Amino acid sequence: MTLRIATWNINGIKARLELVLRWLEEEKPDIVGLQEIKTVDEGFPKAAFEALGYNVETHGQKSWNGVALLSKLPFDEVRRGLPGNDEDEQARLIEGVFSINGGVVRVCNIYLPNGNPVDTEKFPYKLAWMDRLNSFVGERLTLEEPFILLGDFNLIPAPIDAHNPEAWWGDALYRPESLEKFRILRNMGMTDALRAVTAEEAYTFWDFQAGAWRRNAGIRIDHLMLSPQAADRLDDVVVHKDVRGRDKPSDHVPVEGAFSF
Repeated sequence: MTLRIATWNINGIKARLELVLRWLEEEKPDIVGLQEIKTVDEGFPKAAFEALGYNVETHGQKSWNGVALLSKLPFDEVRRGLPGNDEDEQARLIEGVFSINGGVVRVCNIYLPNGNPVDTEKFPYKLAWMDRLNSFVGERLTLEEPFILLGDFNLIPAPIDAHNPEAWWGDALYRPESLEKFRILRNMGMTDALRAVTAEEAYTFWDFQAGAWRRNAGIRIDHLMLSPQAADRLDDVVVHKDVRGRDKPSDHVPVEGAFSF
């Protein structure tokens, strides 16, 4: 059994609905995590995705943030929100559990805080969120299940992941404090799926400003991070770069992993 599991920051479902539906019809992934849906749950167009054969679960928020999971497999379990701070109302995490071949696969979709400007409360919030995420992942790893943590991490892992890394250094996406939190995540045993299959340059985000797409001035901030049990099942990773060149695109493109179960 092959499962194709993708992540995509769509930058607003109302603005990108036709784009997303077209891509789903073309590629037919099995499970997709969407970030920045920018709508409350009631405003998400579930029927359009259900018509394509997807089960839909959302964790929405008015005008900002918001995440969704689309799956051709039925949901066994759904979790919304990152534990560790009961006062945090930002909708940035949704997790689904799915039955496969006598076992399960757990897919957790996140929209990690951007953290800019770094001299505001947004950067400490990002770092605290990453601490909470690492604690959450540590608990998930004890289950010894195929666990796929995917989404917009708002983090550039290494110089190869930016067209001009010097220009990004010091940004909340690419500075020592953020990279240290991500290093902790990797050292817990989580594998960067793309880097498991290629060492070549690959970007997932091109800003709408300054002709970034035309100049290929991109960065890689959308990731699939895998538990050992998921990494063992990874076959390939595809960055759907062509989607950035379509009409009314998101500034991010889908990143898809193929897994054998």
